[in-house]
Amino acid sequence: MQGAGEAERPLHRQREYMLLWGSQVVSNFGAHASGIIYPLLILALTGSPAQASWATALRIVPYLLLSLPVGALIDRWDRRRVMLACHVGRAAVVASLPVAMVAGVLTVQQIYVVAVLEGVLMVFFNIAETAALPRVVPLVQLPQATAQNQAGFAAASIAGPALGTWVYQAAGRAWPFVIDVATHVASAWMIRSLRTSMAPSAVPRRDLRAEIAEGIRWLLRERLVRDMAVLTSVSNFISAAVPLLMIVRAQETGASEAQIGLAFSLGGIGGIVGALLGGHVKQRWPFGRVIVGIFVLQALVFPLFGWAGSAFTLGLVYAALVFFGPIYNVVQFSHRIARIPDALQGRVNSSFRLVAHGLNPVGAVVCGQLLERAGSGWAVAFFAVCSAALAVAAAADRVVRTEGESAAGRP
Repeated sequence: MQGAGEAERPLHRQREYMLLWGSQVVSNFGAHASGIIYPLLILALTGSPAQASWATALRIVPYLLLSLPVGALIDRWDRRRVMLACHVGRAAVVASLPVAMVAGVLTVQQIYVVAVLEGVLMVFFNIAETAALPRVVPLVQLPQATAQNQAGFAAASIAGPALGTWVYQAAGRAWPFVIDVATHVASAWMIRSLRTSMAPSAVPRRDLRAEIAEGIRWLLRERLVRDMAVLTSVSNFISAAVPLLMIVRAQETGASEAQIGLAFSLGGIGGIVGALLGGHVKQRWPFGRVIVGIFVLQALVFPLFGWAGSAFTLGLVYAALVFFGPIYNVVQFSHRIARIPDALQGRVNSSFRLVAHGLNPVGAVVCGQLLERAGSGWAVAFFAVCSAALAVAAAADRVVRTEGESAAGRP
């Protein structure tokens, strides 16, 4: 774990953090380059938004089934080895898609299987990476590190979709997945180069169920963290609908695949701006005001998806919506992770993610069904109402609304 003196060094001069950060940025670039292709590919094969929505849903289902046991296992295992294995595994799984395309045997069912396997590996990787961050960054630098993480993810979300859709259109459907494989290989090399010990804390091992229960009890006792998990779950339910909604709305305007990719890249620009401001927002305003304010502003933006009449204007609306995501993540994540004991990082974060991501597959499937059965107008209206209800719920939660007021010197 980093010593206190490390807090005096800027993050870009901390080798271990930069390797962890770099591996995330590179792999996220590949994931964004190929991620937008999944629904485009299924729509091209079937013409069905409902079937396309299942690719998104199936990548999230493993969170519901595996988060709790994986969290307990991460607290037992070496986190570096877990991350390394996940990168290698994801490279192998994704590689099966271009191989099947070249052989002319690709099916929607194979895409679904790849989505599930990727989802399983993502559960292990994300929980291990979250638990590893406090090992390479001093606690006082967690907000800054989280903001830099978000900026890196946003940069990947700008370049990834634009390159992925351009390659898809210009070079062939297999190449975005080849790019994804290459980025996982590079990321695995970075993780392998880490020197910081990621071995588990020296705590007595008990029955796995007892260890899982300990993480759940900690989450349930901490009302703020528990309520944030629920609010994040509803927010993710809405966010899970956005990619497919964007693609279908853009296709309705006559946009090409490359134009759709550029629309998603505009969202990445909004994400970078939000990430750059996230640390400043956390320092300047109390936690509760930021969280409630973000939900209110997102509720005002979401209905504009129905107004946008081109891929460009859809991209602008998406950028406005995505702008708030990194700010929310910086404030919420750094606030949460600083409260959790190191020996419980895996279990508590897995419990939080189980709740936070529990509605993701539901949001994706509901969006697909609404698009296919009722049309994009009703889909936008439904999720806009959900966004407004979330803002009201956050404002009504006294624990969330007032968090940080006294620390900021306010009544």
